[in-house]
Amino acid sequence: MSKTATYSLIASTTLGSAAATTTFSSIPATFTDLIMVATLSSSGTTYSGIRFNGDTGSNYSLTDLYGTGSSAISSRQSNITGGGSGDTSGTGTVLTYQINDYANTTTYKTTISRNGSSSTNVVASTCLWRSTAAINSITIYTGTADNWIIGSTFKLYGIQAGNA
Repeated sequence: MSKTATYSLIASTTLGSAAATTTFSSIPATFTDLIMVATLSSSGTTYSGIRFNGDTGSNYSLTDLYGTGSSAISSRQSNITGGGSGDTSGTGTVLTYQINDYANTTTYKTTISRNGSSSTNVVASTCLWRSTAAINSITIYTGTADNWIIGSTFKLYGIQAGNA
């Protein structure tokens, strides 16, 4: 009989004041993958970014696919200072980051992110962090001077893979 994968809530936060960043720290290395889910509202036009272990160096690459409802656009960036996930402007944007094999210390780390709302584009992105360090800290940030507003929520889950 096989065991199914399970999600465990590691941490969550709801903004009590406007903020441009949220950090999850002291992430245990006891899971196989991580999922970060945010419901965001912003005070202006912004996009979200993600950084690991406080690394603000040019160690990230990003590929995006945008859907506007009438067209599709793709883009690629290398040697940037954080991974992103497109437009998170407006009210009620749902953003999900899947962070694969985050505790492995022999490979670079990859994420898959998706976001969208009724007032913005739909975006799917993949990010590569060129580091073999285990991820123990995740910072989500706005890519502009605009903040996420009170009530925006962030939840970090650990996934424990099932055994066959």
